Amino acid sequence: MPEPDQRLFFLLQQAAHRLRVAADRRCLAAAGITTAQLGALFAVREGGLTQRELAARLGQRESAVTAMVTRLADAGLVGRSAHPHEHRAVVLELTAAGEEALDRVAPEIEEFNAQLHAVLGEEGFRQAAEAVGKLAAWPGP
Repeated sequence: MPEPDQRLFFLLQQAAHRLRVAADRRCLAAAGITTAQLGALFAVREGGLTQRELAARLGQRESAVTAMVTRLADAGLVGRSAHPHEHRAVVLELTAAGEEALDRVAPEIEEFNAQLHAVLGEEGFRQAAEAVGKLAAWPGP
């Protein structure tokens, strides 16, 4: 039996890059958004998030999220309203156009996941989702 590949970290990076590029192409073609913006829109859809909370949920720096939220707001996909208790904070809300963008991209994400199922098989897909979920939650060394 061959040794497990000792380059797992680099294989994960390569796979993540290829998957992100392929998914970005699909999302941009379907709804004019990237996968990073898609993740932000899904989080905002849940409601009541500030930019700081969105940054924490996405695991990104606040400055990066501020720039992304500005682009999403300029595109009319998210709205910003005054926070009821924090005078410097704003609450993000999904607009009707943001909801439409999520509706347009949904079939592409479904097809993308179907293709991953075809490559990995049902059990492999389940195991990969579980393993990647653990890695995403791992605080690191």
